[in-house]
Amino acid sequence: MHVRRLIVAVHRDVGFLVAGLTIVYAVSGIAVNHVGQWNPSFVVRSTIHQLGPLDAGSEPAAVAREVLDRLGERLEPAAVVAIAPGVLRVVLEGRTLTVFVAEGRVADERVTRRPVLFSLNYLHLNTGKGAWTWWADAYAVALLLLALTGIFVVPGRKGLAGRGRWLLAAGILLPVFYLLLKR
Repeated sequence: MHVRRLIVAVHRDVGFLVAGLTIVYAVSGIAVNHVGQWNPSFVVRSTIHQLGPLDAGSEPAAVAREVLDRLGERLEPAAVVAIAPGVLRVVLEGRTLTVFVAEGRVADERVTRRPVLFSLNYLHLNTGKGAWTWWADAYAVALLLLALTGIFVVPGRKGLAGRGRWLLAAGILLPVFYLLLKR
């Protein structure tokens, strides 16, 4: 088999093999690139409840129980912590209450996973470690193979002998210039 035909076949077949993972990594990559503007893995909803006077002299656990009763919750807190004088943190599963005892005000924060993005980000950020690390490394090697074979797929003026060389140089220099500007 001619070398160029082999390169094209490898590029095509590896490309089909990794296309699905590329979609996962691309969608997740866009999401996590904007972590400063939003939480790409979780939805956080905050509500303020005005419950009225609470017994400031009670033990934190008793105040927490009173707050939960007034909110109509029968859950048992995982933890009740005094985080400042007159301020309690009540930790529930997927939910945190910050209780301002003197005011009777409760900041209620609920955290839920984003249905699809949580899973995509879990894979992309290699949160699970273990066996996924090997799959992620294999994927990175496949991308490297795609890049290296892709350089030689298009022949002539549109390939490496022509404008392809300038596009390749631009792709290499872009991160270099960015890093130099960030210093």
